[in-house]
Amino acid sequence: MLFLFIVFAVLSLAVSWRFRSKVNRYSQVSLRHDMSGAEIAEAMLKDNGIYDVKVISTEGSLTDHYNPLNKTVNLSHDVYHGRHITAASIAAHECGHAVQHATAYSMLKFRSAMVPMQNASARILNIIIMVMMFGGMFLFKAFPFEIVLLTIIACQGVITLFSVITLPVEFDASNRALAWLTNKGIVMSDERDMAKDALKWAAMTYVVAALSAIASLLYWVMMLLGRRD
Repeated sequence: MLFLFIVFAVLSLAVSWRFRSKVNRYSQVSLRHDMSGAEIAEAMLKDNGIYDVKVISTEGSLTDHYNPLNKTVNLSHDVYHGRHITAASIAAHECGHAVQHATAYSMLKFRSAMVPMQNASARILNIIIMVMMFGGMFLFKAFPFEIVLLTIIACQGVITLFSVITLPVEFDASNRALAWLTNKGIVMSDERDMAKDALKWAAMTYVVAALSAIASLLYWVMMLLGRRD
C-alpha cells in the first residue's frame, strides 16, 4: 500500500506541476479577442439561455469552480480579470458545468447525487485508516479483520465510482467550452490549441485521481481475497 501511495503521490505531483506550468505559460498569451474571463463567462451563459447564474470573483489561485447549489460560476481573481488564454479556457470550462446543470446532463446529476455518500465514505475510511495506524489491535479486537476489510472496500468503492464518474463530467465541460469558444470566434486556431492543451492537463489531474482510487480499491480487494484462500 505504501508503494502505491508513493507512486501515485509522485505522479499526482508531476501532473499538477505540468498543469500549473501550462496555466502560467498561457497566462502570458493575450487573447486577440481581448475579453476578460468574466466577460467570456457571462457571454457563454447568455448564449446558452442561462440567466439565473452569477459570475463572481473568488479568492485564491486555481480556485475556479461552478457551484450548483447557489448557481454561481466562481472565478479566481486572475481568471476573472485576465484577458489571456488561461482565463478564457478556465472561464468557459466552468460555464460548461453550468450548461450541464441547466440541461440536466445525466452524468453531472449522478455525480451530484453521489456527493453525500462520497463524503461519508471518505470520512469513515479516514477514521478506519487512522485507527489501523495507531490502534489496530483495539480495532481488530472489536471487529473481525474481514469485516474491517469489507467496510474499507465498500467505502473505497464509493470513492472510486465518484472519481470515475467525474471524468466524463470534466471532459464534457471542456468539450463544451472549446466548441463555444471556437464557434463564437473567441479564439483563433492557434489559441484554441493552447486552450485545449491547458484543459487537457487539467483533466489529467482527475485521471490520475481516478487511477489512484482504482489501484487502492484493487489493493484492498486482493488483500481480502488473499485472506480467504
